[in-house]
Amino acid sequence: MADDLRGQIERGELEPGGQLPTEFELVEQYEASRNTVRPALRRLTEEGLVIAGQGRGSFVRRSLKPAVWDWSVLESRTRHTSDEQGDQWASVVAESGRQPRQEVRVSIRRPPSEVAERLGLDPEKDLTVVRERIRIVDQDPYALADSYFPEELVRGTPLMLPEDVSAPGGVLASVGLVQARYRDEITVRMPTRAEVERLSLPAATPVAVHMRTGFDENSRPLRVMITILPGDRHVIRYDVSAE
Repeated sequence: MADDLRGQIERGELEPGGQLPTEFELVEQYEASRNTVRPALRRLTEEGLVIAGQGRGSFVRRSLKPAVWDWSVLESRTRHTSDEQGDQWASVVAESGRQPRQEVRVSIRRPPSEVAERLGLDPEKDLTVVRERIRIVDQDPYALADSYFPEELVRGTPLMLPEDVSAPGGVLASVGLVQARYRDEITVRMPTRAEVERLSLPAATPVAVHMRTGFDENSRPLRVMITILPGDRHVIRYDVSAE
């Protein structure tokens, strides 16, 4: 039963967003019991092909248009200087003909251990300014991006405002904190419950965790940004020299 329904989905006979037959209809169609129908639907849900609507039946999962990110140039100094639209994330989305929007929340708190380690801070004594953002494309939540800054470095700067902020060359550079290089770390895992809720993730959707640490020319860490990228709506691209 699962194989047959999967084939209908792959051939487009059951369209994205369309409702599957009800359990009762599947029982009749396949001459099977509900104890057979339910595991078949559960298997398709676990494969990420079907979404179970609470009390409304099952639906073919709707695919979101992927956003393509060239991380080898994003946040580059050249792009920062030439970007007329301010925030680089928003400008990349807008260049693709789509509508970007961010919901921003700012707080001051102790850094988690993995952030403290990368910023060279004491997780029990030092403070960070945290900018939490939900990044939205065409009404759909596409990513979470949390940036951590040592509080003593950005105290009194625009980075403490709970709103979108931007500046030519980047906000950090505008206050004399120039990032000279980055270190990227990428892991892939299943999302937490909070991430599922904030990103409206269907079942069986892994996320990529992109952690970028920015350093000044003296290798002092200035920022850690952790971006949660759902695997069903992002392509990450790098151009790497073979030298």
